[in-house]
Amino acid sequence: MTLMLFAIVMYFLPAIIAHNKRDFAGIFLLNFFLGWTVVGWIIALVWALAADTRAPVLIVSGPAGGRFCCQCGALAHPSARFCGVCGRPVW
Repeated sequence: MTLMLFAIVMYFLPAIIAHNKRDFAGIFLLNFFLGWTVVGWIIALVWALAADTRAPVLIVSGPAGGRFCCQCGALAHPSARFCGVCGRPVW
């Protein structure tokens, strides 16, 4: 029983590694259908290791009417023409 569980985990190792990556569906399908071939399993493993992770999306509500500096990201007054931190023009 332990050997069977170990074999299943090893078979789906590329999909386990890629569980939070953008290409998870493709990696899982390749692993599921072609993982029984050594070449398919290795390709799925390399793809899982090379795939990038999903970048978290952060939504921040800013003050009404405020603008942010394009250079340093500091919050500028709505009527300001230049950033008070870095001195660059505020768009």
